[in-house]
Amino acid sequence: MKSNSTKLDGVYRSERDARVRERILLIIRVSSDKQHIESVARELHRARSWAYKWHKRYRDEGMEGLRDRPRSGKPSAIPKEEMDKIKQELSDSSTGWDFRQVMDLIQKRTGVKYHEVHIRRLLHKWGFSPKVPQKRFAGTASQKEKNSFKKRYKIH
Repeated sequence: MKSNSTKLDGVYRSERDARVRERILLIIRVSSDKQHIESVARELHRARSWAYKWHKRYRDEGMEGLRDRPRSGKPSAIPKEEMDKIKQELSDSSTGWDFRQVMDLIQKRTGVKYHEVHIRRLLHKWGFSPKVPQKRFAGTASQKEKNSFKKRYKIH
């Protein structure tokens, strides 16, 4: 039978989540290496309260206690069905979308105005990527095409 230390070492090596790995390291050093919890917290550049919290969660719940629990957060101001329709419309479009256009679309459809940072988060969550030219197209426009693309400002 494997010792608790060996099990924790194996779990530590296979864990993908960096935060959980750090918590496992805390448990290994306190339980197996018999280091004081406060000195381990200092070595990890963490507060004592952080270390005591995760040590207690491990004692009470085992390995599952070291994982983050789901957080509910603030409920969305827009029903999921409406957001799904907007997401589908964006997906069906053959042209790209600017975050400002998405912000205007959501506001027009629902009456809710989201901040531009939240719009970027939503687009990322939905799997959309920013509109940027591919590297192979960079620098391929002629000088005439570049000049015709530039905005002209009228000076009065």
